Amino acid sequence: MKTSEELDLKFQEAVDKINNYTQPLPADLLLKLYAYYKIANKNFSNPGSKKPLINAFKTNALFQAKNISEREAKEKYIELAKYILDTNYNSK
Repeated sequence: MKTSEELDLKFQEAVDKINNYTQPLPADLLLKLYAYYKIANKNFSNPGSKKPLINAFKTNALFQAKNISEREAKEKYIELAKYILDTNYNSK
């Protein structure tokens, strides 16, 4: 089991790698990353898009992940980022 400090470091590394990832990703993966990131950072503010439909999808993603802890959100984000990066995922 990772210490909280180790988990935070791995989480930030995963966030940085995803932020620098240039291949297109399908919306479902982006929404999962979004929800895990928001929960991991205890940011429960409403989505800020100017497009209501995008806000609806983001709100739904947060709702689906609402019962996970901050720690679990970080772990899931890291796991999903690893999957994306290891498989050089793209939406062919």
